[in-house]
Amino acid sequence: MSHIEKDHSPPAGFRILDLFAGPGGLDVAAEVLGHRVTGIEWDDGACTTREAAGMDTFQGDVRQYRAAFFPHAQVLTGGPPCQTFTVAGHGAGRRALDKVIQYIERLHHAVRCENGQDWKQIFRTWRKISEELRLKELEAKEVKDEKREIEELRTTKRRAIKNRLEQLGNSPDEVKKFLKKLKALQNPDEFSDDELKSLLKQLGDLNDRLDKLKNKLEELGDERTGLVLQPLWWVIERSKRPGSEPYEAVILEQVPAVMPVWDEYVKVLASLGYRTRTQLMHTEAFGVPQTRRRAVLMARLDRAALENELHPGHLPKVSETHERYQPGSRPPKANQADTLPVDSAEGADDKQPQPWVSMGKALKRAQAISSDLPCRPAFTVISNYGTGGVPEARGRRDHDVPSATITGKVSRNRVVEKGTDKKLDRFTPAEAGVLQTFPVAYPWDGNDISQQIGNAVPPRLALHVLRHVLEPELSDKEAKARLEQAASRLEAWQPGEPVRALRHRGLKGHPLTDR
Repeated sequence: MSHIEKDHSPPAGFRILDLFAGPGGLDVAAEVLGHRVTGIEWDDGACTTREAAGMDTFQGDVRQYRAAFFPHAQVLTGGPPCQTFTVAGHGAGRRALDKVIQYIERLHHAVRCENGQDWKQIFRTWRKISEELRLKELEAKEVKDEKREIEELRTTKRRAIKNRLEQLGNSPDEVKKFLKKLKALQNPDEFSDDELKSLLKQLGDLNDRLDKLKNKLEELGDERTGLVLQPLWWVIERSKRPGSEPYEAVILEQVPAVMPVWDEYVKVLASLGYRTRTQLMHTEAFGVPQTRRRAVLMARLDRAALENELHPGHLPKVSETHERYQPGSRPPKANQADTLPVDSAEGADDKQPQPWVSMGKALKRAQAISSDLPCRPAFTVISNYGTGGVPEARGRRDHDVPSATITGKVSRNRVVEKGTDKKLDRFTPAEAGVLQTFPVAYPWDGNDISQQIGNAVPPRLALHVLRHVLEPELSDKEAKARLEQAASRLEAWQPGEPVRALRHRGLKGHPLTDR
């Protein structure tokens, strides 16, 4: 039995279907706002966490399901996994982006053309695109197999080069330095030893082949190209399939590089009668104790515009509630508000942004809720990543500023006592989750928890977006009070009864499939 069926809270305003739901960042935000969410997620680890959190879930590839399976879903949300779209220059990433946009334009044309009301024609267009993508996936698999073979050959050649250098009397340090610079080696002919020269040329050829295969994989896009199109197709299906009702709202989010894809989505959604808005959102400007940027697409059905064939217009932007963090910014003064809820000092200007929230403040608030969190002295986080293109120059953030972006490598970040090299324990999953604004009680479970946390939507950001799109009728004062209440509930949230993730057999009798 699903968590939705056990929920005894007041009736939810909306039933939300969350594609690529992850461990539940949007879901927990929607829950504290009073909405009911069903997620579709394929990753075993994320599904294990969702089960422990009592989140209603269908496990499997989104492509194995269809919008028609969930006729009672009123809102569609999701963050489809996307390949890297490098918009600068004319590289493989740029070509991959262009290809995705071409697919979207083909769907848009099918929706807009004179027989756009002909569902069979629209569906036929999607089937052709799906078949093209399937063939590309098969080709990508062959390329990956070839790439793996070349990588193994390259390893063998490097080992042979190492052995030959040692035979020629080079010291271990000299060999190490030489191998480190192999990739930048331009002219193997400058070496006098014929065997070494031959090995270097062979390695160079392998590197060239490997680079070409990497570019080919980016062009093919593997399965992620098809996945980024899925939400759009679900919206089209619900809008155009006979007997279906369009979604009341659509909310999608991803990394900033995906913004050009969302811009193309907007054109299709507008032709389907949706008011839309894309927005590059800085998470710390919404009370998240972390600097992170997300490209968000928001859409709300405008039935009047749809019925009268008018352009539906645009949604307003989501208002920022906190200041943006600038590197080198001084921490807020002790008497300034630096809290997770959106409250402000009595008599303060409601439109004046609050200071950003620091890691230390967020963790301290969480400690007041759960004694399981460690009490930390003033600390510095040393990133697993380099900065400025220098791998050795690890990024550093002190406890009194927002965290750097939480990624799947968060467990590798070192934590030291501020001003010293004294090592402290690395962040626990609960602490990393808090920096993503998950409740401290969130029951992280399953495999690769760090990756789950790093990939998740920050619930605090989701609160703002969901409130903005689903409750546009609220006044500024009402919206502020609504967010205050939801933020408090989010911090104090406790998991419901554990539930099992469902599969296709669970469709029958589910609230989104049957009344």
